[in-house]
Amino acid sequence: MDILATKTGSFFLMRWIQDIQGLLMDGIFRVLNAVGIPNIGLAIIIFTIVIYLCLLPLTIRQQKFSKLQAKMNPELQKIRDKYKDRKDNDSMMAMNQETNAVYAKYGVSPTGSCLQLLIQLPILWSLYRVIYAIPAYVAQVKNAFFPLVDELIGKSGSAEFLQSLSGAQMYAKQFTNESFTSGVTEYVQNTYIDVLYRSSTTDWSTLLSQYPDLSESITKTTDLLSRYNNFLGLNIGDSPSVTFHNAWASGAYLMCVAALLIPVLSAVTQWISVKLMPNQNTQPTGDSTADSMAQSMKTMNVMMPIMSAVFCFTLPAGMGIYWIAGAVIRGIQQVVINKQIDKIDWDKEIEKNKAKAAKKLEKAGLTGNLSSYAEKSTRAIQAAAGEQQQQVSQARLSRRERITRNSSASSSVDSSGLYVDNPKKGSIAEKINLVSDYNDYNR
Repeated sequence: MDILATKTGSFFLMRWIQDIQGLLMDGIFRVLNAVGIPNIGLAIIIFTIVIYLCLLPLTIRQQKFSKLQAKMNPELQKIRDKYKDRKDNDSMMAMNQETNAVYAKYGVSPTGSCLQLLIQLPILWSLYRVIYAIPAYVAQVKNAFFPLVDELIGKSGSAEFLQSLSGAQMYAKQFTNESFTSGVTEYVQNTYIDVLYRSSTTDWSTLLSQYPDLSESITKTTDLLSRYNNFLGLNIGDSPSVTFHNAWASGAYLMCVAALLIPVLSAVTQWISVKLMPNQNTQPTGDSTADSMAQSMKTMNVMMPIMSAVFCFTLPAGMGIYWIAGAVIRGIQQVVINKQIDKIDWDKEIEKNKAKAAKKLEKAGLTGNLSSYAEKSTRAIQAAAGEQQQQVSQARLSRRERITRNSSASSSVDSSGLYVDNPKKGSIAEKINLVSDYNDYNR
């Protein structure tokens, strides 16, 4: 059985998703190898396409919600304006009822696309982890490091030397792990593979200088990795920054341009993907929370392409290929989905949703038009509150009548000491009256 390199210590759900995606990536690479093109860059692109196609139903729902939200915003804004200066509980309840009625009218949940995002996030995060740790999931890539890894393990001081390489910084804990220090072969092998897979071309040259007697194994491994990692002339194991530096130093200016294409294309494709998203209202609405969220979204849409370019310049080129492929696929999906959504007869869709919402209200024992239901509910609440206040006032009147009948003195306190006329606000007498009113109301 193949021994895979170290996997990330994710909790069980993430690890389960990563293992499934890892099997998919391994299968894609095996097929590519069978047809004579075992290329990690091409495998990443195909892998990304398959994952995004699997997420297509969720993407459609998410974009449909975004389109509907743009249509709902004017109605929601009218409701916010209507209750802008009314902060009492009854008004807040009425506003919530009317807002929910609008969402029901368009057939969407107030939580929007949160569920779709919650489902997509672990899948996309696991996708990133699988691509970032290819040897942990693709057995053939892991096998390329043998017999070199076993020979390095037999060399005294090789672990200390590996820790000096640029690719070893993120694996410092693995070198101090009990499994490593106690000499568990499988764990040590995985750690060596992790470091060597992250090593740049310069690191491999340093390794060859340090261990010239292992030149045959080093050359065999680098040849295989070059075959697997070469994508349009770029080594996807190197970051564009390293490729650019080495190419500039050697005068290979065409390679410098190729290295810069990865971050530039990443930023451009991200920007196009953002622009293709369904338009949402970003104008001030008067609602501080909504305006803050809209402004944050606008800022994020500007920053995402810039951050993408920075990350893709410093991370291995394979991650840049993944981001570019993902942005291109999302862009194509958005164009196709938007065309389909634009063909929808929204008037018919709204009528269907109204009928569904009316049935729900009927099952709940409520009847009436969606648009007027909130207003009716508010009137009912106010009527109930008025009736309760009237009962309390009647209880107070009854108490005063009893005071008048039973008290022989002209004191403002009743004979039992339980009620005070016209008490000072905040006084103990007022609190006594509240208790008395409560007792009378519940008598």
